[in-house]
Amino acid sequence: MTFSLSRRQALGVVLGGAIAAPSVLRAQAIKEIRIDWATYNPLSLILRDQKLLETEFEKEKIAIRWVQSAGSNKALEFLNAGSIDFGSTAGAAALLGRINGNPIQSISVFSRPEWTALVTKPGKGVEKVADLKGKSIAVTRGTDPHIFLIRALAEAGLKERDARLVLLQHADGRTALARGDVDAWAGLDPLMAAAELEDGAALFHRRPEHNTWGILNTPTAFAEKNPEIVKRVINVYETARKAALADIKPVQAALVAAARLPEPVIARQLTRTDLSTSVIGKVQAETITAAGVALQEAGVIKADVDVKGVVASLIEPKFTAHLAS
Repeated sequence: MTFSLSRRQALGVVLGGAIAAPSVLRAQAIKEIRIDWATYNPLSLILRDQKLLETEFEKEKIAIRWVQSAGSNKALEFLNAGSIDFGSTAGAAALLGRINGNPIQSISVFSRPEWTALVTKPGKGVEKVADLKGKSIAVTRGTDPHIFLIRALAEAGLKERDARLVLLQHADGRTALARGDVDAWAGLDPLMAAAELEDGAALFHRRPEHNTWGILNTPTAFAEKNPEIVKRVINVYETARKAALADIKPVQAALVAAARLPEPVIARQLTRTDLSTSVIGKVQAETITAAGVALQEAGVIKADVDVKGVVASLIEPKFTAHLAS
């Protein structure tokens, strides 16, 4: 007699005379968890440096492999390629990834930062967004700074083609601005704070509400197969978040070491980083949807895309529901 998969799952699987639930079997099958760290995700540094995940999964002998993400675009590439199980991105970047076929779910919040603004240097003739017409702008495509730039241009009646975008990773964008190779840069902290304090750069356009949340993502298939693993990773993140709220100094020290930037720079970044929640749900969905609609109006997202529907499929609140109270 042949059972269907669902019937097998309903009955359980007999191992050594005992019946084990499929979720337990799946968890036991995991030998390694691959997770990113990023300087734009301060909590990831605490997890990595203090080996919190290694401790959490030590009994099961599940190894933890850390992979650096240099930006949301890189985290999304890693997730799409199946080379990491958890990746840190901006909420709007995760939305674009999902629209473009990246099968991910956004499962928790790691911060609400004002981590991007438009940056220039004195003498470039740039004081407001409208001044960017015909100017060169360094930007990392597919990241929150890129999305922030598009929205800013649209509000000023401009499109991407009205300026000259120079596609660089975040660190190279800062360098290009410092050298005078570009007129402006869609910045990202902590590099943006370093540009302010070390290069004399100025943040000429700030809209904190247009910075979408810092989101932890996982492939949908991984979440479906390993819900308990996902929940445990989020719980460890929650431990790190609470510790950071109680004492920010370890976070600052970890960022100084990882970013190789002075303490005043990291302190500036952290003043713009809100660590008040891990919960993902309606509030994040509304912010990300607003960004998506703005991008659709700017022609970046096709008119036939159901932005609200995609956001609904992207945001998965069940893994942080127990943290909401």
